[in-house]
Amino acid sequence: MILKHIIVPNLFITFLLLFLSITGLDPVIQPKDDHSKNLRKFIEAQRSILDNYFGVPDLNKMMESSIDYMVAELNDSTLQVGGTPIDTARVFTNITTLRESYEQFEQAYLYIANTIDSVNMYKITEEALRGMFATLDPHSVYIEPEVSAVDQENFAGKFQGIGVQFNIIQDTITVVSAIAGGPSDQLGIQSGDRIIEIEDSSAVGFDNDMVQKKLRGEKGTKVKVGIVRPGMDETLYFTITRDDIPIYTVDASYMLDDRTGYIKINRFAATTHDEFIAAMEELQTEGMNRLMLDLRGNPGGYLGQAVAIAEEFFPYRTPLLSTVSRHARFNQTYASRKDGIFQEKPVIVLVDEGSASASEIVSGALQDYDRALIVGRRTFGKGLVQQQYELVDTSMIRVTISRYLTPSGRLIQKPFTEGGGEDYAYEIYRRDDSAKNDAIEFVDHIPDSLKYTTKAGRTVYGGGGIVPDYIIEPDTSRSAYMINFALRKRASFDFVRDYLDQQGVEFRAEWEDDFESFRTDFSWSETELNSFKQLLQENGMIEKEGLVEPEFRNDSLYIYPGYFEEVAWMAEGRMKAELARQVWGLPYFYPIVNDVFDTTLKEAKKLWEAVDNLTKLAAGTLDSKTSGKM
Repeated sequence: MILKHIIVPNLFITFLLLFLSITGLDPVIQPKDDHSKNLRKFIEAQRSILDNYFGVPDLNKMMESSIDYMVAELNDSTLQVGGTPIDTARVFTNITTLRESYEQFEQAYLYIANTIDSVNMYKITEEALRGMFATLDPHSVYIEPEVSAVDQENFAGKFQGIGVQFNIIQDTITVVSAIAGGPSDQLGIQSGDRIIEIEDSSAVGFDNDMVQKKLRGEKGTKVKVGIVRPGMDETLYFTITRDDIPIYTVDASYMLDDRTGYIKINRFAATTHDEFIAAMEELQTEGMNRLMLDLRGNPGGYLGQAVAIAEEFFPYRTPLLSTVSRHARFNQTYASRKDGIFQEKPVIVLVDEGSASASEIVSGALQDYDRALIVGRRTFGKGLVQQQYELVDTSMIRVTISRYLTPSGRLIQKPFTEGGGEDYAYEIYRRDDSAKNDAIEFVDHIPDSLKYTTKAGRTVYGGGGIVPDYIIEPDTSRSAYMINFALRKRASFDFVRDYLDQQGVEFRAEWEDDFESFRTDFSWSETELNSFKQLLQENGMIEKEGLVEPEFRNDSLYIYPGYFEEVAWMAEGRMKAELARQVWGLPYFYPIVNDVFDTTLKEAKKLWEAVDNLTKLAAGTLDSKTSGKM
């Protein structure tokens, strides 16, 4: 969980930098690197850890790991290590203050800078920081400036540019869709357009980074693009004024039936609550009186946004979350600040192993109060809160400042060991293939100290994510072979792009103003499906007699005769969803995908009676012993 960063002036750092300047550090070592900035960066990071980390950091382990990472980055077998400042065979036991830690790092830094020619000390410093953070929990991390900039954009909920989603197809920038309401959309740029010129220079052969650099820019600045549009002979020229482009966190919101609204949230960023409210209000005008909230694959985000979403389901002053830390300033209880707009209506929340952090805050609060039925698979298990701090070069560090507890007192953080980041992250892939068996295995080994009760007296569990009230197995059908192959080859995208090139005018005339009719009535012809099969064959799908199951070999997919025909419905569905995305935009992709592929959603739609029973149980009008499985 990320809180907005706070930059705290630090007198020690100021005095340290003054000391470095007075002592003439820069002339002593190689001038090509900004050594004072590198040293300041290291000390800023370490100070932030010491002042804010939820546990007690070990300065000696941090220093040893920092130096180990520096040496590993050098990858120089001739480098003398023994008896030098970078010799970590000596045991660090005497570092007790930040100043002592800095002095040890300074010696190691200077030794490397003065011993090795052409060493990039900026990269060495970054490795030292990674080593430092490797001694902490898996969610405390160093973030490079470039990644930090993208990260900030994603969680700010907007960036500045021309407002198109694009792919590079055969060395050409191809518009997938113009973002609704953005500057490109307002000028009439549409899916299928090829951007071949930028500022009167060829844009053919650009990679993604080059496109970003040329088309993104400050709000109010202009960029001229030349576009080739299918069906038109002449190049079209547009001068686009860049603007704020929203990055939406609500992927989809639509009615599943005449009563049930569906909202999918992909992460919790600065705009999530506003997007959620807008979606709720729109769905309520369409008759929604119960909600399917999809948090599957949602990795989390801002704590405040999670609380804001959760409080929409509860009365004023309902406790939703508490945070605990060794620093009293980070201990806090969060309660709903108003009466929620949906506090009395039925809710199902969909979760899976990719649901983490803020997703678990929302689903945990709803489960603890028996307010919603949690459906799907055991969640990731992240119960730690991070705060972000900016360093001198605009890089960032994310430091865990506290743990959070659900209303029943659950800490849902799964076990971790310092430095075990990879094992920790991949734990979800080592769970039992059966979601039910995974839940049973988890619950069977839970000590009594991690068992809690909901408002109605049901047992819930801490220590490893949220166990859903209803487990639904993932679809592991062998049919996925062909879809995975088609995605790798971008076959669905290419097929739909070519289809719109050839038949886009006719298609738009028939369907563009009536998506719901498209959703229920459109289908691909047998000729079009055969064309798609041929495209897959051109990309390496091979029919082979004697196979029992499809199999990948190098870059090819081998199938038995008749396999394509067995799973053609999947090809139809995926291409139809891609067609919706390219014509109407990303929010229209999900209804088609859900209609065709989402077995969890289909099962969850049958559980509203169980939600009613849960509501009665919470109200005390249903005996938990006779209510059946919740």
